[in-house]
Amino acid sequence: MSNLYEQDELLSQYLLLHYGSAEEVLPYPEGPSAALNYPARCVRKLLDRTALPANARALDAGCAVGRSTFELAADCRDVLGIDTSARFIDAARTLAEDGSLSHFRIEEGDIRTPMQFRVPDSLPRSRVRFEIGDACELSGELGALDVVFCANLIDRLPDPRGYLDALPSLIVPGGQLLLTSPFTWMEEFTSREKWIGGTMKGGKACYSWDVLCDHLQGHFELKETVDLPFLIREHARKFQWSVARGGRWIRR
Repeated sequence: MSNLYEQDELLSQYLLLHYGSAEEVLPYPEGPSAALNYPARCVRKLLDRTALPANARALDAGCAVGRSTFELAADCRDVLGIDTSARFIDAARTLAEDGSLSHFRIEEGDIRTPMQFRVPDSLPRSRVRFEIGDACELSGELGALDVVFCANLIDRLPDPRGYLDALPSLIVPGGQLLLTSPFTWMEEFTSREKWIGGTMKGGKACYSWDVLCDHLQGHFELKETVDLPFLIREHARKFQWSVARGGRWIRR
């Protein structure tokens, strides 16, 4: 299957999600403004900055175009962002090197508006690195990590349980796992037998959050839970409003 996230339209949507101002994304006063600035908001809501060591190392798994990676760098000395999309990683690298990136916003049909996306000046670009990588094949060479952040990733993996099983060996005791997801399971990304929820078993609903927490509890302690709305702008008059469930777990 070709990578959906290599398309210009998806790059446009994710650049707006990560770097667009409120006015650029949602010009309507009646709109759900609380859902804006999602990648940065996830980090700010979930990361416990007071518990980080002085030279904290972090991984942003499924970083897309990198805003959460930069946000982690405000408190972590070394942050690696990985994603399977070459287009997303190219964009993130340009933003890290130049601080800005030219692309477009879709208005209607073939109508495009040129846009300039920028990393906030307050975020340290020199602390981040971006690589094409598969979250289901994380290398042991990553070393000990103080933070693993994965936003809206688990329901886009071919093997969610395999990914979760690899995390304890990557995170140091006392380290933080920050995970969010709307749990939008789709067979084009994850075969049904690999879903960790969203199913019926013996006539009983099996919810993803409950399965996720049960799967992690042997190695992690859940410390924080929060609902995180987010808004993806498809074009000037069409938006996706969703609510992710987010949590902070501490490695036992």
